[in-house]
Amino acid sequence: MIVNYNRLWKLLIDKKMNKKDLRLSANISTTAVAKLTKGQNVTTDLLLKICNALDCDFADIMEVDRSENKSEE
Repeated sequence: MIVNYNRLWKLLIDKKMNKKDLRLSANISTTAVAKLTKGQNVTTDLLLKICNALDCDFADIMEVDRSENKSEE
């Protein structure tokens, strides 16, 4: 099981924002944006900063990809 941030990228498109805009508005590092881009694990504090900046909820920016779990079995 992995976390997928495709919803975040779609939300940025809808809000006419790019990753740099997200980084500046949420006050997060370039390393954090890189981790999100690669689908790596990030802290809930980081996700909260993003949600506050975009006025959204966790479910609006991420989802669990359960198909990864099946391939590991």
